[in-house]
Amino acid sequence: MHLRNWLFAATLTAISLGQFSCDNRKQGEAAKATATAKRPVITFAEKGIYDFGTLTEGDTVEHVFAFTNTGEFPLIINNITASCGCTTPDWPHEPVAPGAKSSVRVRFNSRGKSGEQNKTITIFANTEPATTDLQFKAMVNPKSDSAKTS
Repeated sequence: MHLRNWLFAATLTAISLGQFSCDNRKQGEAAKATATAKRPVITFAEKGIYDFGTLTEGDTVEHVFAFTNTGEFPLIINNITASCGCTTPDWPHEPVAPGAKSSVRVRFNSRGKSGEQNKTITIFANTEPATTDLQFKAMVNPKSDSAKTS
């Protein structure tokens, strides 16, 4: 009879520990979801593809993409890449506090380009997801012959 009592106690203990382990896993998942919800959020003032309009080959133009950190933690932009060497991004290298506004400045040099141009700038930050794309377009007309000979 003594052995039965011991087995019963051991079984109850195992069940209790298993339940405790499941509860911890659920708490860990809930904490992860809460942490993700509180991450920095980069919210741009304008949506869609920015249109520089019609340019003449050789023109350099720039646009400022304004944003707000609408998350609960400081936003850190680690890097920004452009789809071609004709596009130069500039961004804040200091953390952007929750609720604070900042911007990404993009400069496009149309030298050597012609026709419709569609470019993408990818922001790498401590957001979820970790990347955000900005896009712009421009129609680049060739220089006139008189401008080429001057």
